[in-house]
Amino acid sequence: MNEALIRSLTPGVLGVLVRRGADFAAAEDAVQEALVEAVRGWRSDPPRDPKGWLVTVAWRKFLDATRADTARRRREDLVDQEPEPGPAASVDDTLQLYFLCAHPSLTPSSAVALTLRALGGLTTRQIAQAYLVPEATMAQRISRAKRTVSAVRLDQPGDVATVLRVLYLVFNEGYSGDVDLAAEAIRLTRQLAAVIDHPEVAGLLALMLLHHARRAGRTGPDGRLVPLAEQDRGRWDTGLIAEGVGILQAALARDRLGEFQAQAAVAALHADAPSAGETDWVQIVEWYDELVRLTDSPVVRLNRAVAVGEADGPRAGLAALGELDAALPRYAAAAAYLHERDGDVVAAARLYAEAARRASNLAERDHLTRQAARLNARLNARDARRDG
Repeated sequence: MNEALIRSLTPGVLGVLVRRGADFAAAEDAVQEALVEAVRGWRSDPPRDPKGWLVTVAWRKFLDATRADTARRRREDLVDQEPEPGPAASVDDTLQLYFLCAHPSLTPSSAVALTLRALGGLTTRQIAQAYLVPEATMAQRISRAKRTVSAVRLDQPGDVATVLRVLYLVFNEGYSGDVDLAAEAIRLTRQLAAVIDHPEVAGLLALMLLHHARRAGRTGPDGRLVPLAEQDRGRWDTGLIAEGVGILQAALARDRLGEFQAQAAVAALHADAPSAGETDWVQIVEWYDELVRLTDSPVVRLNRAVAVGEADGPRAGLAALGELDAALPRYAAAAAYLHERDGDVVAAARLYAEAARRASNLAERDHLTRQAARLNARLNARDARRDG
């Protein structure tokens, strides 16, 4: 049984039910029930037309639920209009479903959950496990999201930028439980790229592929975080890098630069360098200048300061960093790195310890704690030599 195929058909099946008159919440429930039947039954008896099978079963599930719900008798007319089984309609509502699941009325967490459920075909349990929350909590979140968007017409225009932000949120969760959210985000972004010709969709897909290509090198055998400069580049996936660069080049050639294309360009320059010492930091600074122009994001300015430190020396980087708010996430870590490169080990050790206390995840905290301990050991050894 091809479970990936079943999940890839989810948006199209959901779109058919909504187009036939089912409200989004009821249609999504019916599609999930049909997916469960498919997982159970297709191993022994796979259908010739998988999408048509799912549409037929989901529509019947919807009608059964409609008949049983006396509060929705206004839908009873749909029962008499049940279409004959046959090939599924060719109209593709996938793009509109992306817009619906990332509707501005939803919180980011709700949009992410609804996207993974309605478009990704994941179960509530899988999504809850991935986000480390109780299944009942995730079920409530998804239920509220479905109610929120049920009154939204499927033919209303949506915002591509909002969809891309939701997909990027999914990607950045990485891997948790039995669901690889980074891979799921890539699959959903590929699916989106197939139904809309937009350079920023291509830019996000390229960015995801280029980051995902370095995944194997990000941790050591003991599970510790490995900084980019220290990663074994032989462990990077050259196939994903080549694909990401190709997609990015085609997007940039359209001369409609956006945030994700610029981020992907930075990632491509890192991926293209044979070693950390051969990284083209000057060009990376130029791309960060574009990102600052596009977003004016303090986080982008912080990353730019580190790049300036590599391109023009640590003091230039510290000067750029000094223009920013010290309360920014990872500010202390960036300052520690630049101070160490400038030879100020005392300040660097103190800042690494401060950064560790403020770290948002355990792997990053452990890495920064080890950096502080490494420098403190150097300072202690120096003091011991001086005293001796």
